[in-house]
Amino acid sequence: MGQGRLEDDLGPGPGLDGKDGGEHPRAALRTLRTRIVRGGAVTDAYRRALVKLSGEALMGDREFGIDPDTITNLAEQIARASAGGVEIAIVVGGGNFWRGQAAAETGMDRATADYAGMLSTMMNALALQDALEHAGAEVRTQTALTMAQIAEPYIRRRAIRHLEKGRVVVFASGTGNPFMTTDTAAALRAIEVDCETLLMAKNGVDGVYDADPATSPDATRFERLSHLEAIQRRLQVMDSTALSLCMEHELPIVVFDVRAKDSIYRALNGERIGTTVSAGALTEPAHPG
Repeated sequence: MGQGRLEDDLGPGPGLDGKDGGEHPRAALRTLRTRIVRGGAVTDAYRRALVKLSGEALMGDREFGIDPDTITNLAEQIARASAGGVEIAIVVGGGNFWRGQAAAETGMDRATADYAGMLSTMMNALALQDALEHAGAEVRTQTALTMAQIAEPYIRRRAIRHLEKGRVVVFASGTGNPFMTTDTAAALRAIEVDCETLLMAKNGVDGVYDADPATSPDATRFERLSHLEAIQRRLQVMDSTALSLCMEHELPIVVFDVRAKDSIYRALNGERIGTTVSAGALTEPAHPG
């Protein structure tokens, strides 16, 4: 039975302990890992994960646009993880070309500015699609805004089928709605296509801190913390709408530095890097060294 059919057939019912009102099987799936055999060795890896790539992550050391070496490196990491059996979805931002909020602050209508931002995510999605294909991955790009000549429309069941077939799926145009960030799009898509985790690839930030490390030398990085604490303390994980969605659906988040060597590949394969934000997690500061 395909995953799309399984999703439809699962309804409210008993929990995993056999009692009514328990954890829904779909939520439980997100806490599991796939046991993948590589070269005779068994390793933990995510079954299905969504990577959120900001537009800035594609810039490298440039001030605008896309750095070819950077996008090639990111694509090669993702293609390697995909070849190893991890089902990978990607939501890409557009801040390397356009920022809707900044444009609105100059007097532009906010909704119009946000739609322009959605178009910038499509430029990044097409560049990433090309880089992934050159790295040997099979890719499908889906967009929340209709662009029939260059991408599929976003259809949830089709996206799931692509993932089941080992294709990398790139989601563009955010949610397709103004006033919504691509962080919110990442949380929404991860939940919709049953990802086990949301991997937030930050540009130059290696996790979540209790203060801004750029201005506070004594800032402490967290190893683990809960969604609720991140919201209550207004920590810089993602925007509050996205974080609330993840908390409501118990979707774990891993925040890590995209510039660290092989960080996306390591994160997709379950290596503990950066900060993990999850339901009911005990706050754990990172240990020095």
